Amino acid sequence: MTNRPTSAARLTLAGTAAATLAATAVLLPGTGAATAAPAQVAHQARAAATLAARLGNRAAGSYYDAASRRLVVDITDASAAPQVRATGAVPKVVHYSTPQLRTAVADLAKQARIAGTAWAIDPRQDKVVVTADPTVTGAKRTRLDAAVEALGGRAVLRHTASPFKLKIAGGDAIWGSSVRCSLGFNVTVNGAPYFLTAGHCGNASSTWSDTQDGSEVGQTVDSQFPGTDYALVQYDDSGSSPASEVDLYDGSTQQITGAADAYVGESVQRSGSTSGLHGGSVTGLDATVNYSEGSVSGLIDTSVCAEAGDSGGALFDGSSAIGLTSGGSGDCSSGGETFFQPVTAALSAEGATIP
Repeated sequence: MTNRPTSAARLTLAGTAAATLAATAVLLPGTGAATAAPAQVAHQARAAATLAARLGNRAAGSYYDAASRRLVVDITDASAAPQVRATGAVPKVVHYSTPQLRTAVADLAKQARIAGTAWAIDPRQDKVVVTADPTVTGAKRTRLDAAVEALGGRAVLRHTASPFKLKIAGGDAIWGSSVRCSLGFNVTVNGAPYFLTAGHCGNASSTWSDTQDGSEVGQTVDSQFPGTDYALVQYDDSGSSPASEVDLYDGSTQQITGAADAYVGESVQRSGSTSGLHGGSVTGLDATVNYSEGSVSGLIDTSVCAEAGDSGGALFDGSSAIGLTSGGSGDCSSGGETFFQPVTAALSAEGATIP
């Protein structure tokens, strides 16, 4: 664990979240030598995603290409290219539409919901990327191979070196009766103070402390897992006003002013009570992970690492809350893949707001 803040500081944080996205200039499509802040890139990326959704079977998603510093919208009909260019994005003609790829996802949900597997649509490849961990062997592997093969070119199978696991452990950070997790974001519900963490954490404990065997600071009032993965914890002190900040694990904090949906190619960062601060990018949306404890859908797939105890910790981009750490494979020594519960979905379901 890195530079753990004091317990008093822990309760003023918006989570064990990550550092601000560096405000490096980026070239936007159609701007020539002009530059824009990451917030503008995010705005245009979401506008491109809205257009892709509106185009229906004439499109197949959108993403930010960090290498060329351009936003891309996949289209299956070249006549849609002018509409794409009008948003400032670059059109790319691909074979499979969003509805076709979503049908592939639905088929996988029926035929291959096997513990140790995951899948998400990757617009950069115009495919559903299916992942199997080392536990998928024998009859399970045969079943998965058949399901992927039946999808033809709509899907590709890859393998991860370590099993998919929920990032929960006994130890540090926010402590439950027999587990520890990481606080995500401080929120309010009808003016009262709460915080968000992972649902599998909320399932594991009804009360929480900021120190091991310490005094109770909050109670789990709602917990959703499997299916989704978020929990709402109410602070015992109804008069407290926890700050909307995140711990950067270097003695400083980052203010969080709101929540936003992720987009493929987005640079994000995460921090948790075990591994501290780490970054990466969004590689897929609406991902499904089949943990041994149950399946979760609608997740954000990323190249960010995480370790046991980081569950519930916050994923964010600058001042925007993005996700809550769910689980994944690998670690922060060898690298890994981590899935996150979208914060916007949790806020909507709970009637909560970022302070």
